[in-house]
Amino acid sequence: MRRIERAAPLLAILLAGCMLGPDYKRPALDVPTQFRGTALQASSPTAADTAWWQQFGDTQLDALVTEGLRNNDDLVAAAARVDQFYGALGTTRAALFPQLAADAAGSRSRASERTITGAPTINPYNSLQATLLASWEIDLFGRTRRLTEAATADLQASEAFRRGAVLSFVAAVVSGYVHLLDLDRELEITRETLRIRQDALTLFEKRFKGGVVSEVEVSQARSEYATALRNIPVLEQNIAIQENALSVLVGRNPGPIARGTINALTAPPVPAGLPSDLLDRRPDILQAEQAMVAANARIGAAKAAYFPTISLTGAFGQSSRTLSDLWGGPARIWNYGADLSVPIFTAGAIAGQVRSAEAAQRESLAQYRKAVQSAFGETENALSGISTSRQALDAQKQVVSSLDRYLRLAWRRYEGGYTSYLEVTDAERNLFTARLQLAQSEADVLLQNVALYKSLGGGWVGLADQGAPQPDGRVLSQSATEK
Repeated sequence: MRRIERAAPLLAILLAGCMLGPDYKRPALDVPTQFRGTALQASSPTAADTAWWQQFGDTQLDALVTEGLRNNDDLVAAAARVDQFYGALGTTRAALFPQLAADAAGSRSRASERTITGAPTINPYNSLQATLLASWEIDLFGRTRRLTEAATADLQASEAFRRGAVLSFVAAVVSGYVHLLDLDRELEITRETLRIRQDALTLFEKRFKGGVVSEVEVSQARSEYATALRNIPVLEQNIAIQENALSVLVGRNPGPIARGTINALTAPPVPAGLPSDLLDRRPDILQAEQAMVAANARIGAAKAAYFPTISLTGAFGQSSRTLSDLWGGPARIWNYGADLSVPIFTAGAIAGQVRSAEAAQRESLAQYRKAVQSAFGETENALSGISTSRQALDAQKQVVSSLDRYLRLAWRRYEGGYTSYLEVTDAERNLFTARLQLAQSEADVLLQNVALYKSLGGGWVGLADQGAPQPDGRVLSQSATEK
């Protein structure tokens, strides 16, 4: 009994084996202590954990996001992709456990009576067999465990990809909606300008008939009217294209989109955070890191091929010619055995697999660093964009105000006979262009906020994910997907 107790720990160590290859450690990165933009402040509450798109104050936008999260085919496909990796993990992990199978066979045969051995006493005869089979490859050097580790990382990477698809989808819906409202505003400005130019053209045609103005001035007014008229069908076409794109994005057939106005939108608050937060908040960074975990684990699996493999097999069953005798003791059959396989000469095949796995790990490390640096760059750009877009908006408001006054003064000068109508048309044309640019500047401020929320990631992705298609067999650890 004591010998068994002493041998138990040794047997456990033998069965557990060892794990070849390096254990994963997150690589050290040169992470800046703060963003260059001043909008993000360290240790302040973050708005990136809220449903920020709802803070635009537009119920139509909220409904579009909710509908799209439920129906977007890209999100459905991403959820199915996670289930594929979940199935692959189950297949890989199964090799850690003994495999059992049952086999039953029956046949009826007749032997020739003209052979040297002759026929059996009973001819034709039956053959019946029922067998329980078992096999187990002992994972002494951790090959299967490393492959399971890699498959787990692949599963978690696919989940991070799915969450990244949710992030990109919400940002795309909000951006597309803002673009649509901006086009509506530009069309409204163009129609207002068209009405003004129509009134001017009518006035000049009357004055021309009365001999007050020349045909030159009538032609100028007609040209400005036609220019505004030309822009309307272009904008209407762009609006239809944007509506169709949004419809398809949210899982509908192309068609109209119910919506509010851009003037009614309010920009959400600027979220706070530190550069190091991105490592745990951005799905694309988490995906790149899990790819690195998987590549790291496959190094150990490749190195395990240098060492022996031990497989245990066994079979137990019954075999008889008749069903009545099948379960008797004399009909019992069994066997068990062990197989030891040791690589001796592989002509560099194993070494090549190890080199390939190590190179894949270095590639994944480079991709991870690139993903981190790209995330820093996108966030810096979004922060800079918020600041510069606001400055540009303030400046454009001044431009519009100045041109509006210039137009009124030009009309006074023209009516007083101090200048030609050409000055009026020039002032009116510049004001029209400036008003369109003002509408675009207002939209750009909102779009830069969307870009910042997209670049930061955060808890809002989890909130949006609650309405998105979910994998059927997801059993992911929260620490891996929602650090």
